Amino acid sequence: MAMEHPGAAGREGAVSGEQQVEQWADAGIAEVVEEPYYLPVGDEVEIFEAAYARRLPVMLKGPTGVGKTRFLRYMAYRLGRPLVTVACHDDLTASDLLGRYLIRGNETVWIDGPLTHAVRIGAICYLDEIVEARKDTTVVIHPLTDDRRRLRLEKTGELIVAPPEFLLVISYNPGYQSLMKNLKPSTRQRFVAIDFNFPPPEVETEIVVHESGVDRATAEALVKLAGLIRNLSDSGLEEPASTRLLVYAGHLIRSGVSPRRACDLAIAAPITDDPTVQAAVRDLVATVFPA
Repeated sequence: MAMEHPGAAGREGAVSGEQQVEQWADAGIAEVVEEPYYLPVGDEVEIFEAAYARRLPVMLKGPTGVGKTRFLRYMAYRLGRPLVTVACHDDLTASDLLGRYLIRGNETVWIDGPLTHAVRIGAICYLDEIVEARKDTTVVIHPLTDDRRRLRLEKTGELIVAPPEFLLVISYNPGYQSLMKNLKPSTRQRFVAIDFNFPPPEVETEIVVHESGVDRATAEALVKLAGLIRNLSDSGLEEPASTRLLVYAGHLIRSGVSPRRACDLAIAAPITDDPTVQAAVRDLVATVFPA
């Protein structure tokens, strides 16, 4: 659900929230109107609520596909706040976050970027996979992560003070660390970090059953397979099988695809291009699904 910019009415050249969203190629804004399915694993819900109450920015740390985004959607629903999500990437510029002037007809109008819009309306702004963004871009978030909680738009001369409802959240996969891609300590140490990892088997089984609709025995087998694959991390496997991929495999199985074929398509092929590692994964699939 797109929302109008607060105070947009009566401002010359103002555009609706729907028009703004059209400019955000890598962002989306939504009211989380239905409660997302999420099973807490530890005290992450209480920690997030405490951070929100104290206006502390939050970093969600963990591998791909362990539920970081689902958790944040759940918390946005729980707190009753709109959620603005930005998918970070190498070409993401500061203007992509803050906004820019655009020519419309005979007028030049300022269009807020997703970060600016989130600050104005007191939304939760989620910068997904922050390590993918350029380092000179992430610097613009620093004034929002300390006691200033403000955002300066150099192009317009405007200084925006974030309302109490605003919260900045980033996600960070430590597995992406390298000499070329890493989150600078000056950025990382501005956030309260909540660690995410793969759920315990019983919780992961519940998730696979609920999300894919497979029977419990099949879900348990998929979770067992994931555990075996995750032990291959010392064999050249950079990213282990995520809970998300188990759900994908479950969907295929429920659609009539054989378990072995489903695991090949949804697990073995996506997690690695190394033929040797793929063969090892397929051997594990054959062990768990012998027929």
